[in-house]
Amino acid sequence: MSCDGQTTRDRLNGFGADRSFSIQERQRDSAVSGRDRKMGEKRTPLAARKHNDYTADMARIALYPGSFDPVTNGHVDVLAQALDVADRVVVAIGVHPAKKPMFSFDERVEMIRDASERLGVGSDRVKVIAFDTLVVQAAIDHGATILIRGLRDGTDLDYEMQMSGMNSAMAPTIRTVFLPASAGVRHITATLVRQIAQMGGDVSAFVPPDVVRHLNQRIGTRAGT
Repeated sequence: MSCDGQTTRDRLNGFGADRSFSIQERQRDSAVSGRDRKMGEKRTPLAARKHNDYTADMARIALYPGSFDPVTNGHVDVLAQALDVADRVVVAIGVHPAKKPMFSFDERVEMIRDASERLGVGSDRVKVIAFDTLVVQAAIDHGATILIRGLRDGTDLDYEMQMSGMNSAMAPTIRTVFLPASAGVRHITATLVRQIAQMGGDVSAFVPPDVVRHLNQRIGTRAGT
């Protein structure tokens, strides 16, 4: 939260009123926790914080996995929401030898860092890693207790519910948090962005300006105005 009381997602949307309820809740919970500590009472840690001997007083870390090929405004929307529910977010880029992404890992890291800077957060809150293991294993390896999944529609929900069930069976202490896409970015997918850009279309409404630059350099034509 910034000094003016706005959350990360407020800065993305340009206003802060719609998040006031969650801010008040957070302040109330913080005050209650402070009283508990002063009175010497033990706080009951969340189950998601128990693995790897984590305690309730440690930072809440979330893992946000994906291919991010390229980073879209939809990704940035979910990242902004994730930063509102976690102290730190580990953006995990899946690396698969059998797949040939449009952008290299380093290029995607740069896109994510540029997007983080536009949200007003730095490397102290957003870390970018590569992983080629199970998502839950990547979460455990990096101390995350929350798994972030963005939802665009009912189809996403059906698939993600199945994945959440499997992940919960393999790693019961890691909680999946579903974050619904904002209305303005719900239709955006990285696959469609790549296809439109490759056919010479303008994708500037779907990706951050820095990603438009990367697309122009890669494709050799203008992907945005």
